[in-house]
Amino acid sequence: MKTASPGLNWKLIVAASLAVVALVGFLISYLLRPEAVVQPALRGKAVDTVQGTVTVFAEFQSEIKSEVGGRILTSVLDVGQRVGKGDVLIQLDPGALDLEIERIKNEITAARRKVELGSLLRPEVLNARDTLDTSERQMRAGAYPAAEYEKQKRLYQQLEQRMELDEVNNKLVLDNYENSLRSKELERQKMTITSPLEGVVTTVLAREGDLINANSPIATIMTITRTVEAKISEENFARIKLGLKASVRFLSFGQDQYNGVVTKILPAADPATQRYTVFLDMFIPEGKVLVPGLTGEASIVISEHPNAIIIPRRAMVGDYVYVVEGSKLALRKVVKGFEGLKEVEIASGVQEGEQVVVEEQDRFRDGVRVRTKLLAN
Repeated sequence: MKTASPGLNWKLIVAASLAVVALVGFLISYLLRPEAVVQPALRGKAVDTVQGTVTVFAEFQSEIKSEVGGRILTSVLDVGQRVGKGDVLIQLDPGALDLEIERIKNEITAARRKVELGSLLRPEVLNARDTLDTSERQMRAGAYPAAEYEKQKRLYQQLEQRMELDEVNNKLVLDNYENSLRSKELERQKMTITSPLEGVVTTVLAREGDLINANSPIATIMTITRTVEAKISEENFARIKLGLKASVRFLSFGQDQYNGVVTKILPAADPATQRYTVFLDMFIPEGKVLVPGLTGEASIVISEHPNAIIIPRRAMVGDYVYVVEGSKLALRKVVKGFEGLKEVEIASGVQEGEQVVVEEQDRFRDGVRVRTKLLAN
């Protein structure tokens, strides 16, 4: 049986040692390489968009006032409280007004009775009518002077006019009392203050026991419906049309995007910023609340390209991207197509499946060796 020569054993040991050293060196070198977070270029739908900033507003708010003055008897107003349209918010003390209404009702009862009975002059008029009729018969028979008859007739007419005027005045008094009653009843209705809209109470300026004047502010209610306004630059405004779809990201909601549609376009620009305003109707899932004052970004879709090469928008460094070529990074200039809120179409410069760096591009340079980490979707 042959045995390996000492020289051969020595060479094998040296070769193995060198291989181990080389492997360790490679591993150390690999681990020392900077890690690049990458994503592949994929095929998908590219969209041509107009970018804008969005702000959420309450659709409108209402300042609650009382049309009449008085002392607040009861109030359910509290900041943050949600109220419905027609809900009773405040009841003013109607005590003094109720007494006045009761007095007017009594006056109406008496005035109606006077109208029913007629003028106190009516019996006198009836007697005068009988006397005048008798005088007329006597005059026709030649037993009563015609001049005296004419005098008596004028006196009767004057008495009759006084009676009619008296009855008209009685009816007028009744009408005035009835009008006063309607006015006081309307005033009493106004002492019950209701909500003109469904919303949330944002300010309360008067409480139970407070004495308020007519038209004094009592509270403010903000509608629960929201308006989302997008501000568009002057150069892009002409491309906006009613009905265009939009994608909106609110800063408070992280990277989540919500769909919307353009419903209104204001034709005049803000004189201070020269930006135009469009209104978006948003589709917000349950559990998400648009609070007035929220801001974010809007991407209004103008056109679409199917089957385009898409990379994340954050991979762009101006007109360049870092592309993984083997173990190195290559800084390539690309030609962009449509740009969306999160993605951008690459017309040339990157092929489908190639990996591009999507984070901390300022750490790298062209030709640097890296180890890659695929960013999970």
